[in-house]
Amino acid sequence: QVQLEESGGGSVQAGGSLRLSCAASEDTFNNYNLGWFRQAPGKEREFVSVITWTGVSTAYADSVKGRFTISRDNAKNTVQLQMNNLKLEDTAVYYCSAGVIFPGTDPSKIAYWGQGTQVTVSS
Repeated sequence: QVQLEESGGGSVQAGGSLRLSCAASEDTFNNYNLGWFRQAPGKEREFVSVITWTGVSTAYADSVKGRFTISRDNAKNTVQLQMNNLKLEDTAVYYCSAGVIFPGTDPSKIAYWGQGTQVTVSS
């Protein structure tokens, strides 16, 4: 059974940092590329970042390059998204994703989703 559970969302001032975590079932963690999408009110869901199931390759949206870092913790079957220098426009619900295509930036190609976690950046 595929399970993805996000944690770590919250509220932060612009320029601050947050760390999101996605806990996956072992089978999901070992067989899917895991990543993050986000959706702001009134906007479409958009790609943020992804890491391959091997952990060898990563990809980022241009809007977050240099500020966000994705990583895997193989001991805990989790994927983290470290978000630094947060901006007002990073405010959104962040969804953990599991897919088989890399980088898999099209949300319609994603196989499984988590329930989402809110990130709010204020001035």
